[in-house]
Amino acid sequence: MKKRFLAVFLTAAMAVSMTAGCGSGQGETEKGAAESGSSTDDSGSGKITLKLFSNLPDRKTGQGLVEQMIIDEYMEENQNVTIEVEALDEEAYKTKFKAYSMEGMPDVVSIWGQPAFLDEVVDAGVLAELDQGDYADYKFIEGSLNGFTYDGKLYGLPRNTDVACIYYNQKMFEDNQWDVPETYDELLELAGKISDAGIIPMAMDGGDGWPMAVYLSDLLFQLAGTESSEIIADAIATGDFTDENLVKATEILKESADAKLFQNGYDSQDYATAMNLFTNGQAAMFYMGSWESSMALNEDIPEEIRENIRVFTMPSVKGGKAAKTDIAAWNGGGYGVSAKSEIKEEAVKFINYMYQPDKLSKYGWENGVGMSAQDQSEYMTGEETELMKQIVDIVNNATNVSGTPINDCGPSVFKTSIESEIQSVSNGSTSVEEFLSAIGASCK
Repeated sequence: MKKRFLAVFLTAAMAVSMTAGCGSGQGETEKGAAESGSSTDDSGSGKITLKLFSNLPDRKTGQGLVEQMIIDEYMEENQNVTIEVEALDEEAYKTKFKAYSMEGMPDVVSIWGQPAFLDEVVDAGVLAELDQGDYADYKFIEGSLNGFTYDGKLYGLPRNTDVACIYYNQKMFEDNQWDVPETYDELLELAGKISDAGIIPMAMDGGDGWPMAVYLSDLLFQLAGTESSEIIADAIATGDFTDENLVKATEILKESADAKLFQNGYDSQDYATAMNLFTNGQAAMFYMGSWESSMALNEDIPEEIRENIRVFTMPSVKGGKAAKTDIAAWNGGGYGVSAKSEIKEEAVKFINYMYQPDKLSKYGWENGVGMSAQDQSEYMTGEETELMKQIVDIVNNATNVSGTPINDCGPSVFKTSIESEIQSVSNGSTSVEEFLSAIGASCK
């Protein structure tokens, strides 16, 4: 495994941006639910209850497992501290986060370092400023803190480096003599062959909106290459989404749904449903971020499937400017501290503990949950799953990266608009022109 790991990625991707969701699709609460407001010293006894609000409801696998491991270790090392976790899936989390913003925020919260989320939260005074000097030795990848910085002040720490992936069942492909597509036309042709075999070509979480918006961004990046970020920025600034690349990317998304690339009912089905279709063998492919690379280690998934999960990135689009090694990638979500926490010092101490290089970054790598926003090269052993090795090679060979997906590049009203309108344009309920006009109007 190459030691340079994220070398190409560092200077290009991390300075650009952050993401949408990395949560799981199940709801679960550990150690009680966090009530609104901060927790204080219990009657001067020296005991502290710290409340953490997380978007990682699955505490047994993936990032939720890693988060819980660190919480348990922190409490073991700090016997006076009890950490109560309230964990909700992505959409429920964001809805309740808004309520907490008005009622009183838990001490430590999951956040996202992109304009659609951070700008409004910081303006509302929800997050506490962090001391950038604290993290000089934390091995953060160059530029990875940029998305969590507002007016020169740091308000959170990034957890992930995310890559948009098309997971596929290698054994299923080999058994049916299907080739991994190199072009988008080949992908649609493959979808027909897979459908003819009575299998769903690609599982898609269309109900939540953001995965399809990421898919649209992926297509746009294939078409416009490094110009895609400027195209998005101009469109959001002017409310004019008539750029030919935006039109074409949206048309391809609709053509893909028309070609039955996604499962029946994709436009109303959620994250867990889409993943289950793939992990139980009903779907040959699954579109999601690199944070789901832990599927290869998840013993709840049948062995024949989890050991054969492989990955490729969006195939090239005819006439597009992106090279084969240009990928859709960005920094992921992270953590912040409530500005109104009554135990702010303890809350900061806790997230600083989480981000020690031998905690979140190391445990994440060892549990196959993708790549962190910190240098993980020293933890690579060569014993990683084939899936993780593939993702690292994809990143190592990346020539350009997309940056923040389109849905997270503007204000929250734009994010809401595109994530609620994209199902209708993909399934033909509204036209491409109507869709682009509607999301444009949300920017004005």
